[in-house]
Amino acid sequence: MQRFERIAFRASAVPIAEEARARLAGRYGDHPPGQAQVIVALGGDGFMLQTLHATSGLGLPVYGMNRGTVGFLMNAYGEDDLPARLSAAEETVIHPLAMRAAGPDGTEHRMLAINEVSLLRAGPQAAKLRIAVDGRTRLEELVCDGALVATPAGSTAYNYSAHGPVLPVGAQVLALTAIAAFRPRRWRGALLPAAATVRFDVIEPDKRPVMADADGRSVPRVLWVEVAREASVVHRLLFDPGHGLEERLLREQFA
Repeated sequence: MQRFERIAFRASAVPIAEEARARLAGRYGDHPPGQAQVIVALGGDGFMLQTLHATSGLGLPVYGMNRGTVGFLMNAYGEDDLPARLSAAEETVIHPLAMRAAGPDGTEHRMLAINEVSLLRAGPQAAKLRIAVDGRTRLEELVCDGALVATPAGSTAYNYSAHGPVLPVGAQVLALTAIAAFRPRRWRGALLPAAATVRFDVIEPDKRPVMADADGRSVPRVLWVEVAREASVVHRLLFDPGHGLEERLLREQFA
C-alpha cells in the first residue's frame, strides 16, 4: 500500500531540475502543496533548505532528489518507482534555530535557520565578539573572522568547513564554532546543550562591523545576535533506507 498518493513537486530554477520536474509530474501527477501528502524537492542542498522553510507550515514530509551539486540532504535521483521509494523512505525529524538580531537603528530581525546561524566580519578588520550562554558571559572577547551556531543536521556544512565537530542527528547539543579565531589563539568553540540560548554582542560595531546570516538570509551591521533552538517548528525529511542523515554524517567523517 502506498503511503503517499498525492505528490507536490518543487524544482530549483535550473534547467536540469525543471526538466526533471516536468517528466516526474507527467508520470506521477503534481498536486498543489496544500493538497499533497508529500513534497518532492528537486535541486541541491540550498534548494532543500528553501523548500523546508517555504513549506514548514504545512507539516508535510519532504523527500529530496539531487539535481544540484553536493546533495547531502538529498536522495539519489531516479524516475522509476517513485511511489515505492516514498513508501519505503525513513523519516528524520529536525528542529531549526531561531535567530534574533538587532540592527544599528535598534530594529530587531527574526529568522529561522536549519543549518546554522553565523556572524561574519563585514569589514577589513577582525570582528570582536562577546559570547554569553544562558545569560552568563563565557568569553569576554573573541577576535575572529566570525562565529557560528550549528544544528546537528547542519554540522557538516559551514560548521565542518570551519573545523567544527560533526554532531549525530539525535544528539541534544549545538555546536558553537569560531571562524579563524585570533584571540584566544586557536579557540575552536564549544558543545552546548540543545536548549541553550547563545548571545553574541558585537564589540566596536562601527569600527569592526559584523553581519549575521541565517541559512543564506543576512542582516548587515548587527549590534547583537541571540540564537536558540526553535522546538515548536518541526521539519520532516525522508531518506531512502540505509541512506539517512545518521549514515551520511558517519560517512562524511571517514571520507
